[in-house]
Amino acid sequence: MRFIGATRRRRIDGNWQRFAIALALFLAGVLSLAVDVIVACGRSDSAPADAAMVLGAAVDGDTPSPVFEERLRHAAALYESRRVEWIVLTGGVGQGDTLAEAEAGRDWLIAEGIPVERLLVETRSRTTRENFTLALPLLADHGIDRVLIVSDPLHMRRAIRMALDLGLDAHPSPTPTTRYQTWRTQVPMLLREMYFNVHFHLTRH
Repeated sequence: MRFIGATRRRRIDGNWQRFAIALALFLAGVLSLAVDVIVACGRSDSAPADAAMVLGAAVDGDTPSPVFEERLRHAAALYESRRVEWIVLTGGVGQGDTLAEAEAGRDWLIAEGIPVERLLVETRSRTTRENFTLALPLLADHGIDRVLIVSDPLHMRRAIRMALDLGLDAHPSPTPTTRYQTWRTQVPMLLREMYFNVHFHLTRH
């Protein structure tokens, strides 16, 4: 009986050890991904490009949301500093909206003095991947090769991976300011991006 009890204890101990190792590996993977997303926030390409591609975000009626406005303001600064020749706006009509995100962004930029002939608009996409795939014909039609991807810093890691995966000569240009400024807003955004980064890698093929 003592032998049986000792064997059972060793089996239980072995199961706990395997569980502890698996948990440690999982937590290490989560931490590594979080660090990867955060590190990507600080990467910004300062070299000129053919265009700035603004990834769509929500609109309030026909007005860009504060998050979207940060992206538009950054794209306008890139154009005004002559770092890009075009601004490509992406984003379709969201649920409950009547105006496409890209159209709202175009109107905002025109009001800021950006020439309408320098704006290219894609109005059908609903996801980050669609932002890129549906904008590809616009890039080809206007001879645009090198693009700066404009989005929120925490979104940049996934956006660049997607763009490169689709064959774009894409480079990061995250907004220098962000609406995600507190832990209460940053942590959910970080967790969301970690989830979608994993989802992208699992479904990319």
